[in-house]
Amino acid sequence: MKIGVVAPANPIDPAVVAKGQAFVALAFPEVDLVIHPQVYRTDGGHFAGPDDVRAAAFLEVANDPTFDAIWFARGGYGSNRLLTRILPHLNDAARVKSYVGYSDMTFLLSALYAARIGQPASGPMLADIGRKDGDQTVTRTLQWLTKRDTRGLEPGLAGQPSAAFNLSILHALIGTPYLPDLADHVLIIEEVSEPLYAIDRMLFHMAHATQLKGIAGVRLGYVTAIKPNEPGWQGSLEDMMRRWCGEMGVPYLGRAEVGHVQQNHVVPFGWH
Repeated sequence: MKIGVVAPANPIDPAVVAKGQAFVALAFPEVDLVIHPQVYRTDGGHFAGPDDVRAAAFLEVANDPTFDAIWFARGGYGSNRLLTRILPHLNDAARVKSYVGYSDMTFLLSALYAARIGQPASGPMLADIGRKDGDQTVTRTLQWLTKRDTRGLEPGLAGQPSAAFNLSILHALIGTPYLPDLADHVLIIEEVSEPLYAIDRMLFHMAHATQLKGIAGVRLGYVTAIKPNEPGWQGSLEDMMRRWCGEMGVPYLGRAEVGHVQQNHVVPFGWH
């Protein structure tokens, strides 16, 4: 299996790539892991190269029929800036690939799913090899990509169509054409590096978004690196979820193994 690695947002540390390559060579010898040189670009300041360079790297791999999948290098911020440069130019080869990432890559996963292009899935990225026990983390993605092995899937999917979003990215996608029709889907959300008041505000937006009418319910993944509130926030994440799911008119279905953590699992968009 030939898997291409690109970085639509931020660059990745070459040492992390080397660690990932060594692990894949040992544990998944059937995988030809091709690292696009764009992932190391730093001339775009915050980004892994200018917008046109990042978009061109994505299109080069996505439109090449010799690649079976795109595995995103890491997140950060910037993939949303590429949507108008990428989506009109994807060919038939791009439509049969798998795409795996999370965090900022949710912009691309969402847009691809909305356009019914390929099989997007939320799941660990190459950069996650740098976590403690990161070999276990990236194994979930690699097992799913290579064998459609279900052991790395989020354990609560239960056969229902689902989709996993970073809450900040979902918040930004609402009202755009890049948010897919999620009717009858279980919506899984996670967040990192936000204060609780901001999470509450984004949940309000989610609860009253007309584009999300008809979803089957909401599950909450990991919420990590929470920034402090001044004054302190009253109430728990569970309280927030019950309150806003109540206003949304859908059930709160509990927790999920999804997020910016070692325990992150794979969630294919749609049926699995």
